[in-house]
Amino acid sequence: MTSAMMNWFSPSTIHALGWALVHFLWQGTAVGALAAVAMALCSRTSMRYIVAVSALTLMFLSPLATFAYYAQQNSGLAPSGQPSASAAVGWPIAMGHIVVASSGSQMPLAPSRDEIVWLVEAWLVGVALFSLRSAGGFLLLERKRRQQSSTISERVLEICYTLQDRLRVKRAIQYCECKWLQAPAVIGWFRPIVFLPATALTGLSQDQLQAVIAHELAHIRRFDSFVNVFQVCVETLLFYHPAVWWLNKSIRTEREHCCDEIAVSVCGNAVEYARALTLMEEWRRAPVFALAVNGGPLTDRIIRVLGIKTLGAGMRSVGLTGGLLCLSAALLSGNALLDLARPASARANSRAQTASSDSSREPASRTKVASRPSASRSTDPEQTQSTTKTTTTTATSTNTATSYIDGMKSVGLTDLSIDTLIALKVQDVTPDYVRGLQEQGVHPDAEKLIALRVQGISPEYVRNLRAAGLNPSVDQLIALKVQDADGEYYRGLKEAGIDPEIDRLIALRVQGVTPEYVRGLRAAGLTLTADQVIAMKVQDVTPEYLKKMHEQGIDLGSNDVISMRVQDVTPEYVHDIKALGLKPSSNELISMKVQDVTPEYVKALQSAGFNPSISDIISAKVQDVTPEFIARAKEHGFKDLSLQKLIQLRQLGILDSKADI
Repeated sequence: MTSAMMNWFSPSTIHALGWALVHFLWQGTAVGALAAVAMALCSRTSMRYIVAVSALTLMFLSPLATFAYYAQQNSGLAPSGQPSASAAVGWPIAMGHIVVASSGSQMPLAPSRDEIVWLVEAWLVGVALFSLRSAGGFLLLERKRRQQSSTISERVLEICYTLQDRLRVKRAIQYCECKWLQAPAVIGWFRPIVFLPATALTGLSQDQLQAVIAHELAHIRRFDSFVNVFQVCVETLLFYHPAVWWLNKSIRTEREHCCDEIAVSVCGNAVEYARALTLMEEWRRAPVFALAVNGGPLTDRIIRVLGIKTLGAGMRSVGLTGGLLCLSAALLSGNALLDLARPASARANSRAQTASSDSSREPASRTKVASRPSASRSTDPEQTQSTTKTTTTTATSTNTATSYIDGMKSVGLTDLSIDTLIALKVQDVTPDYVRGLQEQGVHPDAEKLIALRVQGISPEYVRNLRAAGLNPSVDQLIALKVQDADGEYYRGLKEAGIDPEIDRLIALRVQGVTPEYVRGLRAAGLTLTADQVIAMKVQDVTPEYLKKMHEQGIDLGSNDVISMRVQDVTPEYVHDIKALGLKPSSNELISMKVQDVTPEYVKALQSAGFNPSISDIISAKVQDVTPEFIARAKEHGFKDLSLQKLIQLRQLGILDSKADI
């Protein structure tokens, strides 16, 4: 296939194309190095993005300019169609083949035409493969868009339109729900579509959802989809150069930073947006041809969103140094390659003049030629020194400002991992917050600090507890705050008559014990400990229950109250039992209830002619002396039976039928 394609091009075109590809090796390196230096000197994200896109454009144009130059050089053909003398000498290429000339000296000679053809053919194969990759990706996105998308709810659509107005995006935008993406993304150039996956609609809060939608609308407002297509085209044509891939990665990273800044400025909640990014990082990424909110390195994005200052100045210094070194190497390589690329006739004339010159002049000439790279290099230290001085000034100004990391170190939190720093910043754990806790005698580690902040524990809350006489540990602080137990609650319990320790205080709050509840129990004549109060609350012993029991003539101690409540001895039950002429004590009431002695059972015994005591009633119930058994005894002619004799008959089984036996 490539051989057939090569037949479409003239030899001069292949020659120009081959040299354009070769020269881009040093040109791309030089442009990438310049971009790295310029981006390291830029502090604003938008400026770094502009520099990166401009550098990519220059990378795209440089091989075109080189091709045009060599095409013009090779256009001078003889009338018969044969190459001119300069073109017929040989095909130049980057690989400097060395052959022995007739004079016996070594001279660089350009390779044969076959080598140039092989180079261009290999490039065409790579372009074809990357073109198929890009076309396949775009077709796959279009197919999924048509088959696996649906409309979104009115509520979410209203949020989208509101954000679109706030961002002043006037373009016609379609909003769809999909299941084939796990993070919001935008697809399309002239009529963009914002895809909102079900995972985002159900897994994010409203504030988080607004922030990620604003991020996607920022991509549309900035026309990032067109730049993304341009990047794919440059990657396809110049796939063989690593600087192209590095620069494209930098563009995508800076693009996400720009959209993050817009999203935070519109929604105003950097912490919630950072949490949304953290959630969506756990979901799958969108295809490279879509602009997704979870694109780019997560850690760097969260650090920028939260405003954490890191060792960026030092990294910029490294970028400056590396960029300058790469630029120097690229220029030296380009200089050597340009010398090799000169027409062969010019090289021959130069060598002839050199051979006929005086021997005393030859060393000077060599010295002069050798001095050219040195002169070129002599300017580099001055530029490096100037750049280093600028970098030092930038690093010094950055270090003098109090960064988040420095602030955390000032309160004793050192050697924190980047994940811990992100978690602390997301939860708004500031140095002032840590310092406030330490002033109250609380010295938690980073993990406990996050837990304290999540529960909303402030230095004022700790101060309130200490003023009330409590000295809780960090874990106890968290448990107290979870149960909303503060100093006022503790003081209220003390005033009501109980002085619980911290663990009992937490348990009291868990059971919903209030100072009013304790006062009501004490007003009913009970003197209680914290454990007894907890037990009474668990069994739903209320002051009203105690009052009604007193009205029935039952004086209860704390243990009796709990037992009676466990057995469901109610004031109504006591009233019905007493209405039958019985006067049970609290223990007898509990025993009767345990044996399921009901007022109806007592009435049945009394109707059978018995006037039993409470102990007889309980014994009869235990022995299963039922009204039916009493009636059976009377049917057998037993008369004037006492309840004790009926119990004996029941124990001996005298009246049991065969079925009972």
